[in-house]
Amino acid sequence: MNRDAIYQELKQSDSVLTTVLDSIFDGVYIVDKERRIIFWNRAAEEITGHLRKDVMGRCCHESILNHIDANGTMLCFSACPLQRSIQTGESIRAKVYPTHRDGHRFPVYTHIGAIRDERGEIIAGIEVFRDISNEEEFRLLQEKFNVLIKRYVSTATMDEVMDHLQGSAEGKARVRELTVLYLDVVGFTTFSERNPPAAVATMLNELFGVCEVITRECHGDIDKFIGDAIMAVFIDANDAVAAGRKVLSAVVRLNETRRVRGLEGVRIRVGINSGSVIQGEIGTSSRKDVTVIGDVVNTAARIESATEPMRMGISEATYARLRDSSHFSQSKTLPVKNRSEPVKIYISESAGESPEAPAQPLHEPPKS
Repeated sequence: MNRDAIYQELKQSDSVLTTVLDSIFDGVYIVDKERRIIFWNRAAEEITGHLRKDVMGRCCHESILNHIDANGTMLCFSACPLQRSIQTGESIRAKVYPTHRDGHRFPVYTHIGAIRDERGEIIAGIEVFRDISNEEEFRLLQEKFNVLIKRYVSTATMDEVMDHLQGSAEGKARVRELTVLYLDVVGFTTFSERNPPAAVATMLNELFGVCEVITRECHGDIDKFIGDAIMAVFIDANDAVAAGRKVLSAVVRLNETRRVRGLEGVRIRVGINSGSVIQGEIGTSSRKDVTVIGDVVNTAARIESATEPMRMGISEATYARLRDSSHFSQSKTLPVKNRSEPVKIYISESAGESPEAPAQPLHEPPKS
């Protein structure tokens, strides 16, 4: 069948081809070589909220789906899988986050391929996708369950069981989809110059103690302390954002108690990013650390440093995973090294400014 015949079949609502595609439970849409939508089935309407009559003849980046991948890359503008399939003929499978008509993003698993005519020439591209929101919720619950079990079973025992289940004799580095939270003290150098070492250590211990408790309550793990900063990892982006909000509120309360004690207040910034990271043992034979590395980690740190004091900044990749994004009132773009496109970040409302530094340098914390 040639291109014109296929296009004509897709335009007829009662054709055999259209009837078959409309009976499929997965979303299906077909685009021409210019990526204009020429077919949109009923399941695509139900899954995305976008009606067929509203999307026909348009491209999905025209305020329709605007896909991003798990790391927050805007696929429709720079790395469109459909375009790649049309150009190369390859079949592509991926988890992506399109935009629903009501504005929220949700995860889908998609299969993308090229459509050829009777001469073998590529004339269109097709994407078949299904909403995996429920599967993602189950995956997060399963991973949280594993974390809970580790509280009652030693880590060594748990790892050994998992390695045996996976057919591996020893733990290896692996790629995981996690959310990384960076927290940093604003103006730490100035604080250190203004206060004696004991007061600096007291401030950090108080702050880190609060962060540790909140991170644990929000089902996360502190990966490491880095001087005056913390890096924590979470299975669920919603937990990471909840932890960030709680820490910001806790710092406001902490500063109230520090003010009563005559101590200088502290301000922090929080940056969060989600995506695929490498998690494994990093180090030497004499000393190793189980940690996460990769672009997602570096970008989380970059977001934190670009966020205003006493606020939280999150990436598009994290924003797409949230069930409730109402706490983020503004957004901006952030250029990031080694990325061709700037990263879009969303900024929370301020948790409130912390007290200003005392007029005189603090030499000794007051005795109780």
